[in-house]
This record gives sequence, C-alpha cells and structure tokens, in this order.
Amino acid sequence: MAKEYTIACVGKPSVGKSSTINSLTKNESLFKIGNYPFTTLTAQEGVSYIPFDCKCKGERTSCKPTYGHCVKGKRYIPIKVLDIPGLIPEAHLNLGLGNKFLDSLRTADLLIHCIDISGTTNAKGEATRGYDPINDVEFLIKEIKLWIYNNLDKRWGSIVRRHINTNSSIVETLTNQFAGYSANMSMVQKTIDKLTAKQEDKYLPSLDKWDEDMILDCIECFMEIKFPMVLSLNKIDHPDSNKNISKLVLKYQGKYEIVLTTAITEIFLQKLHTQGFINYETGTEFLDTFEDDPVNLKELPEAIMEKIEKIRDLILFRYGSTGIQDLLTTSAKVLDLIPVYTVKNINLLNEEDSNCYKDSFLIKKGSAVGEVKRHLFGIEVSIGSIVTTGNLRVSEDDQIFEGKNDILCFKLAPK
Repeated sequence: MAKEYTIACVGKPSVGKSSTINSLTKNESLFKIGNYPFTTLTAQEGVSYIPFDCKCKGERTSCKPTYGHCVKGKRYIPIKVLDIPGLIPEAHLNLGLGNKFLDSLRTADLLIHCIDISGTTNAKGEATRGYDPINDVEFLIKEIKLWIYNNLDKRWGSIVRRHINTNSSIVETLTNQFAGYSANMSMVQKTIDKLTAKQEDKYLPSLDKWDEDMILDCIECFMEIKFPMVLSLNKIDHPDSNKNISKLVLKYQGKYEIVLTTAITEIFLQKLHTQGFINYETGTEFLDTFEDDPVNLKELPEAIMEKIEKIRDLILFRYGSTGIQDLLTTSAKVLDLIPVYTVKNINLLNEEDSNCYKDSFLIKKGSAVGEVKRHLFGIEVSIGSIVTTGNLRVSEDDQIFEGKNDILCFKLAPK
C-alpha cells in the first residue's frame, strides 16, 4: 500500500477550521460548524483531492482513475484531512482537553494552521475586536513544542540511562522516542543535522549533557521536519483583515507558506453550484450565473445576486479565488508530493480507450523507484524488470521526479 499522507487543520476555536475542511472535502454535513469553542469534540477525518496535471492531458478523453477523478486533464488525487478540535492557551497542560486534541496530531504530515485574520476572536476563540492574529501563530508553535517536551521530560532520566547502557547513537535513541509521532530515522537524522548546525561550534554534546534548552531546541528542529506548516489566513472578506494580512505576511513570509482564504464563501459557492444556480469551479475566479448562461442555470433571487456580485468584486477578482484549492496545492508543494502512475503496458500510453493512467498515488519527489515497488508488492516479490516512458529500463535505485520515471511498468520475475 502507498503511504497515506495526512493534512491536519489546526487552530484555536471559531477560526473556521471546520468550514475550511468542509470546503476542502465538499461535504458540509461531515463536520459541525458553530461559532463557539469545541464545536468538534473529537478529531474527525475526511478526504480531499489535490489537483495535478494528469498524464492524459491533451488526449481526446479523460482517464477514469481507480481513486479520485480526472476532469479535462486535471487529476484529483485523494489525501486524508483531519479536523483537530480547537486548541486554547495552555493546551499542553490539558486545558480544554488539550492533550487529547494534541495527540490527534501524531499521524499528520503537514499542519494547516487556520487563523482568523480579521482579529475578531481572542486567544480562546471568543468574539472580540482588534486581536492580533500573530499571537495565534506563536501560541500554536509553543503548545506543540511543550506538549512534546512534557512527553519527553517525564521519561528523560530513563531515556538517558538506556541510551548509555545500550551504547546507542543519539539518532537511534531519539528515533525510539519520536516514533510515537510517526517519525522515522531519516526524519530524526535531519533533526539532529539541523540541531548541530545551530550550535556555535557545530558540535552536539552527548545526550546526558543536554539541558532543558537543548531539548527544546531539538524539539523545535523536529517540528520543522515532522510538522511543516501552511498558514491559512481565513476570513479575508472581513473589513478588518487587510491590515492584519500585511502585518502577518511581513513577519512570516519565507518561514511559512501563506494562503489567503475565505472558507465560508467557498461553501456558499459550492452549494449554489450544486443547486444549479451558478457554474463555479473551485480554485478559479470564474463564476457564471443565469445572466451568463440562461439555458443551463437557474435565476437567483435579487438578494443572493447582490451577494454574488460582492463576491466577484471583493474576493474572486481581488484575490483570484477563495484560496481553498490553493491550500491543497501549497500543501503538496511543501511536502514535495508528486503523482506516480503505474501502468500495465508501457506501449499503450497513447491509446484512447486504454485508460492506462487509472492507477496513481502520491509520493515524495526524489523517492526511489524501489519505494513504489514496495508500495505495490511488498518486499518479498521479485521483479523481473521495470520500465518507464519510451520502454527505458530503470532500476529500483533510480529516483522519481515530475516528468522522469513517474510512469512505471513492473513485470514480475518468472516463478
């Protein structure tokens, strides 16, 4: 089985997390929406679809994927999304069921931090005016860091003793400790490399010499590797948002990917599209109404039409979209994800009805071909040959990039 990548939507209460995931999953009934803390009492899962240019693009017909869908050469590949209940300050001390909610992050590969950029909710998600959303970025990082620290600190003495008694390396010891966060040895090695580079003398002391500051620095490096973050600045349609957007982008641009969003607008447009009042495609600025297509669309009430015109002018024209699809494409970019296609016959790639591209999944750019083999067949299966576009043979050590070795055909060795 291919790795199932997971995106977690996090943040304090009442910032639009559930609305964001509802718009991502196009399923309004999946998650409850409410303007009060703890709307979501358990972390809930949904499925969204990241768009990529499909290999069938330019052919006369779109392919029919086994998973996801393909529309006019645009392939939508599934990815799991989590709605993490609202976190409040001191969550790491279990305030507001904080530890339970933080534990839900363990399997996440990336965090979408949903921020109320209008500044109309305070640190606890209560209605206010003039709150600085920058506080929310710092608060979330602090809570996750201290949650991991508390988990380590209560066992640090025994961790160090075992480390010394087993003569393990720092990477080996910390891999065992970080395994509970779905981390592997490669992630921990990158963490240690990053931590070492931060030291003035580029030297890392032995584990028994680590103090609280060193442990916290290590956790911060680990978080950058394990929990990359995309900032979703939600509620951009609010009049107070502009000044906060400029301030936050100035502070964090370059450190985090930042996406401007209005989830509630996306849900509204999706609903009207489903009901046949408008023709709307997520991720674009284009929106047709009855006036544009009276044959296929129903006429909107005047009040709704006025709202549509405001959305056109203040959101779609100004920002280019509601930002919801940008969250997915940006997440894929941060995670270095690309689709790899596995086909039965490399010679039928251009046959109109072969549907040769039906099987694909997400993989990290630069992954070895052998990783795809293990996903498909496990480690016990013997492969006779692997070929890519042009009938070129590739080895299990060859790397996969967009346009290179991303279409693969595996032939099993004779028994």
